[in-house]
Amino acid sequence: MSTPETPPPAPPASQPAQPRNPLHGVTLEAMVVALSAHFGWKELGQRIPVRCFQSDPSVSSSLKFLRKTPWAREKVESLYLFMLREQRRNGPR
Repeated sequence: MSTPETPPPAPPASQPAQPRNPLHGVTLEAMVVALSAHFGWKELGQRIPVRCFQSDPSVSSSLKFLRKTPWAREKVESLYLFMLREQRRNGPR
């Protein structure tokens, strides 16, 4: 039985902790795959000039680099959010 001093129970883990964060639950791999499909490796390498996107690009080499390089990961996340906004703005055709 609860007393007034007892805090309410924590919400179940199944509820999203960050419902307004568009990156919540999106893996880095999913971002790289979506960006490469949307822009292509060549344009991705122009927008984010790192070797893993420009020279013999692949998802696995990109993930390896991005997991070790926070500034590059931030650029990928930012471009992913830009892509989502662009897709929302253009809507289905």
